[in-house]
Amino acid sequence: MSELKNDRFLRALLREPVDVTPVWMMRQAGRYLPEYRATRARAGSFMDLCTNPELACEVTLQPLERFPLDAAILFSDILTIPDAMGLGLYFSEGEGPRFERPVRTAADVAALGVPDPETNLRYVMDAVRLIRRELHGRVPLIGFSGSPWTLATYMVEGSSSKEYSKIKGMMFDQPALLHKLLDTTAQSVITYLNAQIAAGAQAVMVFDTWGGVLTPRDYREFSLRYMEQIVHGLQRESEGRRVPVVLFTKGGGAWLEAMADTGCDALGVDWTTDLGDARARVGGRVALQGNMDPCVLYASPERIRAEVATILASYGRGSGHVFNLGHGIHQHVDPEHARVFVEAVHELSPQYHR
Repeated sequence: MSELKNDRFLRALLREPVDVTPVWMMRQAGRYLPEYRATRARAGSFMDLCTNPELACEVTLQPLERFPLDAAILFSDILTIPDAMGLGLYFSEGEGPRFERPVRTAADVAALGVPDPETNLRYVMDAVRLIRRELHGRVPLIGFSGSPWTLATYMVEGSSSKEYSKIKGMMFDQPALLHKLLDTTAQSVITYLNAQIAAGAQAVMVFDTWGGVLTPRDYREFSLRYMEQIVHGLQRESEGRRVPVVLFTKGGGAWLEAMADTGCDALGVDWTTDLGDARARVGGRVALQGNMDPCVLYASPERIRAEVATILASYGRGSGHVFNLGHGIHQHVDPEHARVFVEAVHELSPQYHR
């Protein structure tokens, strides 16, 4: 593997000194980029794009050609694991992901096994290997997975949901069954992320998109417990370096202390939490990633720069901050506004690292 030329992202996640605050964007390879839309059209469908390692590599690298980002993130989908479990993932235009065979009964749960990453999910591992080769050490590569709770939500609901009635019905009425499903899913995530690390991922992130819909009690029992299981099951060193683990619960600002207790290296923070407050609560134990409202990118360049300055000041001096949006970049954002954002982080942050 080639020598890493820019490692400030990895250093910041480990709270080591950096020259500037590193920055990347969730969904940075995505629909806001015309070159992404062209590649997706060539692929034929979203799933065809995800399962083609060459095209997945191409779209992973596209934002790095445009912006001075400090990390690349594997282009994939969080639902690759349930798809590999045989649930029949497909995407309806305008409706998002759906499963032909949702998991609703004890028999459905019992039928699930842990997918072998190098057979059932070989296309992901091939993409990781190819991206690492094509990066030539420019920046680190982030691997990722959905959290067990978030994956189970899609698996039980069968699609996106507003009420979460089926998964919460199972949680309240058949908690033992849901725990069995979550345990199988957590084992699958551990196997999947360790395979990504072996293939070349230099940091990994667990996206708990739907953890914020739970009560504090249920969050600890049905989401955080399984993310902690993952943290403890991961390979934390590779190629002579630590592999940082980032946990991100959207809407999880109230539980940062409990999340930091898992043993992870960093926490993603969405825009509903003040970054300075988050640092005061957990900053001595973990790094923080975030947390600009993605909608700021619809504003003028001057307003974008002002928001970057505000968030940098909120975090304050020293390392341990990876600048990011509080969630994924929106598809209708002007790429030039994304450039203003990325460049502003690098331009305005050195004063916090002297």
